[in-house]
Amino acid sequence: MANADAATVPALQLTRRFAAPRETVFRAWTDPNELAQWFGPKDIEARDVKIDLRSGGSYSLNMHDTDGIYPLSGVYREVTPPERLVFTWVWGHGDIEGIEMLVTLDFQEARDGGTLLTLTHERLPSQNARDRHEEGWTSTLDCLEAHIAP
Repeated sequence: MANADAATVPALQLTRRFAAPRETVFRAWTDPNELAQWFGPKDIEARDVKIDLRSGGSYSLNMHDTDGIYPLSGVYREVTPPERLVFTWVWGHGDIEGIEMLVTLDFQEARDGGTLLTLTHERLPSQNARDRHEEGWTSTLDCLEAHIAP
């Protein structure tokens, strides 16, 4: 499929309910030791996780699978515990290497004490990249759910 102009690719938005307080879900995204335990699609392991959790701070990690190592990094644009994280998303490999995308995580309290997480991934460079990220994020959220399950 030919690459579309990033301005024409709709943002990817996923919403998932977790049976844990939003402080727990927020911490899973922001504590480097905890993030390394679950982050990434199934059968991919996050290693070398570094997080400087502040507006303007950076993060980096390497995604490992049987085919190789995939570096990922970015800068936090907004850090509002336990409500919101906004960060850039830049792959260090492949056909979208170096393209700065934007991810927003909104953590809302659910009435039953759980958390409603809305993930928005913007500035995707092509429909193909959007489709691949939708698959990856869906699996990643499954891994997060298994990690924080009571």
